[in-house]
Amino acid sequence: MNANKNIIIIGGGITGLSAAHRLSELAVKNGYALDITLIEARNRLGGVIHTVKQDGFLIDSGPDNFVTIKPWAMALVRRLGLESELITTNEAHRSAMVVRNGKLLPIPEGFLLMAPTKVMPVLTSPVFSVLGKLRMGMELFIPGKKNNKDESLASFVIRRFGREALDRVVQPLISGIYTARPENLSLRATMPRFLDLEAKYGSIIRGMRSEGKNRKTTESGARYGMFVTLKEGLQTLISALEDRLGHISFRLNTHVAEVRKGLKDRSQSWTVKLDDGTSMETDGIIITGPSKHAASLVRGIDPNLADQLSAVQYASSAVVHLAYKRDQIAHPLDAFGCVVPITERRNIIAASFSSIKYDGRAPDGSVLLRAFMGGALQPDMPMRDDKDLVAAARFDLDNFLGISTAPQFTLISRWPDSMAQYKVGHLGQIKMMREQLGKHQGLQLAGNGFEGVGIPDCVRAGESAAEDLAKDLG
Repeated sequence: MNANKNIIIIGGGITGLSAAHRLSELAVKNGYALDITLIEARNRLGGVIHTVKQDGFLIDSGPDNFVTIKPWAMALVRRLGLESELITTNEAHRSAMVVRNGKLLPIPEGFLLMAPTKVMPVLTSPVFSVLGKLRMGMELFIPGKKNNKDESLASFVIRRFGREALDRVVQPLISGIYTARPENLSLRATMPRFLDLEAKYGSIIRGMRSEGKNRKTTESGARYGMFVTLKEGLQTLISALEDRLGHISFRLNTHVAEVRKGLKDRSQSWTVKLDDGTSMETDGIIITGPSKHAASLVRGIDPNLADQLSAVQYASSAVVHLAYKRDQIAHPLDAFGCVVPITERRNIIAASFSSIKYDGRAPDGSVLLRAFMGGALQPDMPMRDDKDLVAAARFDLDNFLGISTAPQFTLISRWPDSMAQYKVGHLGQIKMMREQLGKHQGLQLAGNGFEGVGIPDCVRAGESAAEDLAKDLG
């Protein structure tokens, strides 16, 4: 860049902060100066990442960990000097349970998200019926699909393993990650590995066994040692980014109304209009956050781009955190949590035993639980008032875990329109959106609505947008 450039980043979640951090790194590396302003509508940075401390409990009110198999978050943690703060899941009880007829049962060992890789645990599991087990075993003899086109997760699982596998284990596991309807969820956009295994081996079971030695390099299942967090909660990551970005301007409690093209010194520039009627001129913009919000900002300059962004739908969720004394809970809590099939007709879609999963989340003799509610299958649940939401969560947890007394305290976190829903054909739609975006030099978009919903994906999205904007500006 030949002269100082002014950059505006809209959105102060992990995506926007990662973008600001990467822009700053590039400026230092290449010897130019940037004036960066980050605008955030809330009164704090971090978006869905937020850590609360109460009565000796450490509560991550949104996500509480990230995976190391996707390298971008880990790389950022290292560059920020936080690697010594990382902790892994407790080695004891590295397993999960599923609700079946109101009871908690272990998910069979080796059942990796959508496919069994071990025979005996499935054969001896009470989760599946005899017919269901036979149907899963038949997967070895079902011919692979001749084309490698996208399809829904439900279609794929039923075709390969049968309806029972979907209803009893796959659907609740996937809903715990994407809060999505399996009938709509794009397999190519979320877990393309399974489509690739079918294309290469003709059978998912055969393919996963053949590649078992390399399983650490795939995304095919929950391997609990890959999940990490920070000792004092994920807020540590946000605070470290804020400290590292002390040279940029943060504008909190500020709402953007519209983005417009403008002219500045005879070169292309942008105008960011705020809700208070004021405007800011800039050379480049990165818009982060929900796609529908980005759509409202750019509609005036490109209705087609806005329509493409609006096509990405979102689901809302709520998390109820409950603190107990250990002796209030009859269940041995010999797992990290449980998932709940929608066929069970319960209030929660999953529960995490946070203080079992990670050290330092509850005082000695106490337990911290998290109940997840809402998503595409329960769209009205997060809208309930606090009293009803807590009562609904307690009803299920009391039944599952043998709890007969009230918790020490509860804390509710609501996340409206926070989880992007990747429908079949999603990647094709995003490709068209990127092509349309390419017509607007100096404008970049990033967020969980495009190529991944996890923390590592959002870090990558923010950093990629920063790199692309640096190229745009020469």
